[in-house]
Amino acid sequence: MDKLNNYADDRLIRGCIYCDGPADTRDHVPSKCLLEQPYPPNLPIVGCCDSCNQNFSKDEQYFVCLIESVLWGSTDPEKIGRPSVARIMQNSPPLRQRIENSKIVVDGQIAFVPEVHRIQNVMLKLARGHAAFELSQPCREEPDHFWCGPLLSLPQETQKAFNSVHFQQGFGEVVSRNMQRLLVTQITQLSENGEPQNVGILINDWLDVQDDRYRYIAIDDMGSLVIRIVIAEYFACEVAWEL
Repeated sequence: MDKLNNYADDRLIRGCIYCDGPADTRDHVPSKCLLEQPYPPNLPIVGCCDSCNQNFSKDEQYFVCLIESVLWGSTDPEKIGRPSVARIMQNSPPLRQRIENSKIVVDGQIAFVPEVHRIQNVMLKLARGHAAFELSQPCREEPDHFWCGPLLSLPQETQKAFNSVHFQQGFGEVVSRNMQRLLVTQITQLSENGEPQNVGILINDWLDVQDDRYRYIAIDDMGSLVIRIVIAEYFACEVAWEL
């Protein structure tokens, strides 16, 4: 990822971005457990308290192990494709057994019953981190909209809209990282009198943190703040706050 400095008002983000306590440590967004080495350069880092940092770690380990178990149809470390997750499974027999106990068979296919609150905890944490880092917006309150699940569970047209770039209509926080990333281009359209005219548009595109592993888009436009995330091109999330 490109390294961008944040030039927005630094009074907007103070303290832990998750609980508003003292920011006595730093947190990667996305967490490194969601990525594989070598890690991408310039990973986003946000301020948080040590308590929040520690409290999220167990849910994040559960989440990455669950996702890989779903993708590979097994909790066997030798069948898990990601080396880092295979090591977690090997070193944490109780966690592996917990996920194994949630395995069911539906129409002849292996499935796992997730611990929904733990997954939601991780995804909301990631969304808040991206909102703080990219948009300079603290979003500690509960979101107005929250959805997560397999990307392919969405209808085809909804998937297309979810994966599309965002055409920006207004400006969010001035000189936030997101504003610096906006692309300016022109399109030609017909005016009211039928004459072609060039119109400038702003494009807010997805950020690929690691190919086929993690991508997200952060949107601050017309009074709405939206974060979309896709993990392993399988699991997706959309979180929104009305400002």
